[in-house]
Amino acid sequence: QVQLVESGGDLVRPGESLKLSCAASGGRFAINAMAYYRQAPGKSRELVAATSSSGTSVIADPVKGRFTIFKDNALNTMYLQMHSLKPEDTARYYCAADEDSGAIFGDEYQYWGQGTQVTVSS
Repeated sequence: QVQLVESGGDLVRPGESLKLSCAASGGRFAINAMAYYRQAPGKSRELVAATSSSGTSVIADPVKGRFTIFKDNALNTMYLQMHSLKPEDTARYYCAADEDSGAIFGDEYQYWGQGTQVTVSS
C-alpha cells in the first residue's frame, strides 16, 4: 500500500514563499504521476499542479507563474515551490499519486495524503 507523507505547510505573510513536499513509499509499482490539490473552507477541491515521472507538468491558471512543481524520481518525492503567496492561496493542500502517468490529465488518483495546511495572512 502506497503511503504519502506531506510536509511544509505553514503560516506565511502575503508575498512570501513556501515549499511543500510529498514523499511516496510502500508501493509495489512505480509512482508515475503526482499532484497537489487544495481545498479552502466552503470551496470544492481544485487542482494546483501535477507532474509525471517523464517531466510533463500541468499548472492551474490561478497559480501559473508563481508555483512550480517537480518530482525527484530517485527519491519518489514531489515538491511544490510557491512564490508570491496570496491570501486566496490559503487552503489545505493534498498530495495525490498514481502509477499511471496519464493521471495528471484527469482527477483520478489512487492514493491521497492527509493534507498540510497553508495559511497566508498578514
